[in-house]
Amino acid sequence: CFINEYLNGELYQMKKKMVGSLLFLFFMLFTGFSGYDKAPDFQLKSTDGKIVKLSDYKGKIVIVDFWATWCPPCRKGIPDLVELQKTYKDDLVIIGISLDDKRTMKDVVPFVGKYEINYPVVFGDENVVSAFGGIESIPTSFVIDREGNITNVHVGLIPKAEYEKDINKLLK
Repeated sequence: CFINEYLNGELYQMKKKMVGSLLFLFFMLFTGFSGYDKAPDFQLKSTDGKIVKLSDYKGKIVIVDFWATWCPPCRKGIPDLVELQKTYKDDLVIIGISLDDKRTMKDVVPFVGKYEINYPVVFGDENVVSAFGGIESIPTSFVIDREGNITNVHVGLIPKAEYEKDINKLLK
């Protein structure tokens, strides 16, 4: 089928990267993101009722992933995040920030169990979305170094290898 060939083809991948780059450029222009801005700290309630603060993970590489249960690309990417958390457990923590609203918030805890998510999942709010410059599309993830600086932003579903490049660069 032409559609499958297109979706798997180089042209599609090139366009996808170009769109991601443009979204990142707009993010940088409109939020003042310089590439090494401090990540905003937050305190959010997790699915197990604990308060999770980004600052609790200073000294670790952190991936903050904005997602929702109803988002197909988010669902597709979560197994990669679970695997990354297993592989880099001594150096990395992933924090999933659910942007599910009141209609789907009840689905988050069962979702965490079904997908065997092995990292903290918290319930996001407008404050954290605003603090991170506004989240226009999900999934959106922020890669944060050991000192709390944002080193990369990924808008949309990306291959696990892209995260691994970010992580390995920060491990050096």
